[in-house]
Amino acid sequence: MPDKIEKRIEELREKIRENDYKYYVLSEPSISDFEYDMLVKELEKLEAENPHLITPDSPTQRVGKDLTKEFKPVTHKVPMLSLANTYSEEELFDFDRKVRNGLPSGEKVEYVVEPKIDGASVSLNYVNGILKTAATRGDGTVGEEITANVKTIKSVPLKLKKLKSLKYKLNDFEARGEIFMKVKDFLKLNKEREELGEKLFANPRNSSAGTLKLQDPKVVAKRPLNIFLYMLVSNEEEFETQFNNLKILKELGFNVNKEYTLCKNIDEVLDACRHLEEKRETLEYEIDGAVIKVNSIRQQKILGSIAKSPRWAVAFKFKAKQAFTTLNKITWQVGRTGAVTPVAELEPVFLSGSTISRATLHNFDEITRKDIREGDKVVLEKGGDVIPKVVAVVLGDRKKNSKPVKPPDNCPVCGSKLYKPENEVAYYCDNTECPAQIKGRLEHFAARGAMDIEGLGEALIDLFVEKDFLHTYADIYDLKNRKDDLVAIDRLGEKSVTNLLTSIEESKKQPFEKVLFALGIRYVGAGAARKLADHFLSIDNLMQASEEDISKVHEIGPSISNSVRDFFSNEKNLKIIKRLKDHGLNFSSRKKSTVNSFFTNKTFVLTGTLLKFSRDEASEKIISLGGKVSSSVSKKTDYVLAGENAGSKLDKAKSLGINVLNEEEFLELLKEK
Repeated sequence: MPDKIEKRIEELREKIRENDYKYYVLSEPSISDFEYDMLVKELEKLEAENPHLITPDSPTQRVGKDLTKEFKPVTHKVPMLSLANTYSEEELFDFDRKVRNGLPSGEKVEYVVEPKIDGASVSLNYVNGILKTAATRGDGTVGEEITANVKTIKSVPLKLKKLKSLKYKLNDFEARGEIFMKVKDFLKLNKEREELGEKLFANPRNSSAGTLKLQDPKVVAKRPLNIFLYMLVSNEEEFETQFNNLKILKELGFNVNKEYTLCKNIDEVLDACRHLEEKRETLEYEIDGAVIKVNSIRQQKILGSIAKSPRWAVAFKFKAKQAFTTLNKITWQVGRTGAVTPVAELEPVFLSGSTISRATLHNFDEITRKDIREGDKVVLEKGGDVIPKVVAVVLGDRKKNSKPVKPPDNCPVCGSKLYKPENEVAYYCDNTECPAQIKGRLEHFAARGAMDIEGLGEALIDLFVEKDFLHTYADIYDLKNRKDDLVAIDRLGEKSVTNLLTSIEESKKQPFEKVLFALGIRYVGAGAARKLADHFLSIDNLMQASEEDISKVHEIGPSISNSVRDFFSNEKNLKIIKRLKDHGLNFSSRKKSTVNSFFTNKTFVLTGTLLKFSRDEASEKIISLGGKVSSSVSKKTDYVLAGENAGSKLDKAKSLGINVLNEEEFLELLKEK
């Protein structure tokens, strides 16, 4: 009898999985909802009577009962890079030229064109055919685990189909994709929320991303999330092509978007992109462009990647959708740097999946150039289908009594006199104690990607600044001394305050590069912060560096180096950093190598195509062994590593008498270390 029950349980699971696949992936249901529900109820009953037979991959285990109190870090097997964007056919031809120049001469290049889904990126790790973890993109290297929430999505298989015909073992791999909502499902969800008096979601993408970070899987299960998978990643397998990988994903039971095309050359790529843009309005989901990938995985590895994006793939963004609406008023907002930005307050209009009621006008010169006035009928579009902007005025509908807009003389928040630096288009509030600037700096410091202080969002920061609790980001770490005051605030309470203070303490574990980014130095984004942290290794070294020293760091230009020097020349900033040090924040990185090697303190420049490494991989090896990598050849360069088709950098190295290494010599040095 026990064997019979176990067999029936497995039969039911297979039937449910098969019907989930037919319904949620193929959109071809083969049984009625009633019949499906009966299968699920029978399985639930048998598992309740035999709890020892319950397995994590059972369909009954999709919706967990426990709340997710923290989203643990997950390191991706291979970094999840973002794509560089192109906006014209000329830029696509340029991408093709760079791809062919980056490969050994004579190689043919095929491309795969896929829809660019406007969703939230996710990576699913399967071990021995069972879903182990699901993670967000995060910073590209480390994401956050959202397994409990992703398991609720019926188009995500908990257990993969067994395929004897597959030549790959796939014991441990990542399948990557985009989680999204169909437009009709999103509109239905918003209608239900409106009827319940709840706040409406802005667009399908934001609602999908926000849902994935909810703590209760039962709530997530009620949201109409879906997924398309587009990439196979494994350190154990040698895959051949992207086109074949899409087929493998489909055979394994994943939901793969059918609108992909294999192209023999860039002309066929352009045709595929045009065809996809024509179909855009007929699709059930939002797309904002096409993704073009080199088909050969071997060629992808040769091309490698730059800091943020692969050289073997690019996004081709479609023309933005437009709408007409009325500009009711122009208001001015103050950012964390003091820049005062004009904002168009609009008559709400639906555009590209969301309702738009505000749009940036960038600066006063933009208002003058387009002659934008209050009361105008305007043409609105989403830049890159994300940020709404006013692109033109319908002059024929302009009211007779309309007048040109004038910039404000004083800060709209603190009343300080505004100034406009020479050679800049923005007006600035010079008062660094302006509440709007303080709030902006604090929001940036606490944000995910910086100090990641969960719970310290815009609303709480506004409240704490108004109550005079926060003036600088160093004050955040003194909030523990105000616990009684915080608990006394309406709608906070003991538990919320305890969670917030715990999150503040946890943020002290953030690495130096995150802390440096959190400081909000003008022009220093997350990528630049990482490069500066890796190069200087501590805040003290960076503070003592000259503008020239900073400019020598790979991909750090004069705007960044000048801004960094200005920041550390300000006595107020130095005092804040001292307080942050006293609070125990990380202001140093561990050295890449503690053992002297051939590479220690030597500067390398890479040029040409390497066959056994991407440039990034070679650079990482040099840096990990104590060396430095520069983007340009100078008298201070110790070695130039030259691959195939090396160009002007090799010529300059020879003219300066600098040592040149080929790839084989480089490999020998790596062995010696």
